[in-house]
Amino acid sequence: MRLFIAINFDENMTDALIEMQDDLIRSGVSGNFTREENLHMTLVFIGESDEPEKIEEIMRDVPLRSFTIKVSGMMRFKDMIFARVVDNPDLSDYVKRLRHALSDNDIDFDKKKFMSHITLVRRAGGVKNIPIQSDEIIEESMRVKGISLMKSEQSKHGMIYTEIGYVRAF
Repeated sequence: MRLFIAINFDENMTDALIEMQDDLIRSGVSGNFTREENLHMTLVFIGESDEPEKIEEIMRDVPLRSFTIKVSGMMRFKDMIFARVVDNPDLSDYVKRLRHALSDNDIDFDKKKFMSHITLVRRAGGVKNIPIQSDEIIEESMRVKGISLMKSEQSKHGMIYTEIGYVRAF
């Protein structure tokens, strides 16, 4: 199965992200907008794996202290538009420790450098120089209380992400 480790969002954060997408639509941006139920922040993309129990055990073994993330405005990267996640040393440190633990336990994953972001639109088009902010920058904060092991499946209506494991922060 295709797996990734992520932060899922509370209602307030999800509402702020949907508001950002609505601003983009009003500005004439087209593309593949991330569906509300699929909004998340990927910490580690694992890909195909038949060891979800082992991965969840590793997640449990890496101490996760609760911390706050904040989104502030948007940014463009290639043909994608992201919600900008404010730099957070607690988040970066946790992801580094989690990746080391996965490597130490022979779990293969995408080794690209971690860049905290939330994908709002893929294959963005319609406006060459999209407004990265509306009249007011949308900002929202959220306390991270845990991380999720997610399964990704292709359906005729797009990707379906299902939480198959969860580790609570302390």
